[in-house]
Amino acid sequence: MNIAIITGASAGMGRHFALQLDARGDLDEIWLIARRKERMEELASELTHARARIFALDLCVPSSFDEVSRALEQEAPNVAWLINNAGFGKIGRFEAIPPQSNLQMLDLNIRALTDLTQRALPFCSAGSRIIQVASSAGFLPITNFSVYAASKAYVVNFSNALAREVRPRGIGVTAVCPGPVQTEFFDVAATEGGAKSGPPGVMASPEKVVARALKDAERRRLLSVYGVSIKAFTFFSRFIPRPLALWATEKIYG
Repeated sequence: MNIAIITGASAGMGRHFALQLDARGDLDEIWLIARRKERMEELASELTHARARIFALDLCVPSSFDEVSRALEQEAPNVAWLINNAGFGKIGRFEAIPPQSNLQMLDLNIRALTDLTQRALPFCSAGSRIIQVASSAGFLPITNFSVYAASKAYVVNFSNALAREVRPRGIGVTAVCPGPVQTEFFDVAATEGGAKSGPPGVMASPEKVVARALKDAERRRLLSVYGVSIKAFTFFSRFIPRPLALWATEKIYG
């Protein structure tokens, strides 16, 4: 049985990953993981080829993964696609964001992603693809977005190193590094103050970001970056002095 596992599947990019993978018609099941069961049930009704299996879980709770592990061990499917899409950020000064929010960011963006990757990897085979949704924010320290940017830097570096480790098995790992995407992300991110959207002119549609990510993953590319402006940002971020980067990002996210 060939399956895809998608976290953060109730909305945004997670929803589009499910729809676009389903449209290919080569999966038996798509395992949808998120907190909002009703949203996933709506998504399941839109799938036309693969069966949907819903896991209504809070991935900030470590024991949540036990249910997924049991299903993997009992059925031993081939995980053709693992898509760690769940994550969130908070815009605002570090000291102004509640400690619980900062720690939940680390739990979801880092711990949960790492945990599910390790549990699913034994069930991947040659041709399997792992997509880790990072962010262009992972290439620089970002003022007033410090914990989120740092967590995504982990995702980029972990994904790239893992890609090298599993390459002999024929498994690809791609870190997806979009800029601002038209999803619910900023509705959550701006609750502690700061910008309520990305910089003008760079907001991307989730459908296009996902389509690019799937193509890049099939080609076993280490990074998937959508859009000319974000590609330019990720390239020049290698050369931007840190003080300048911190000043510029404070102007954007201040």
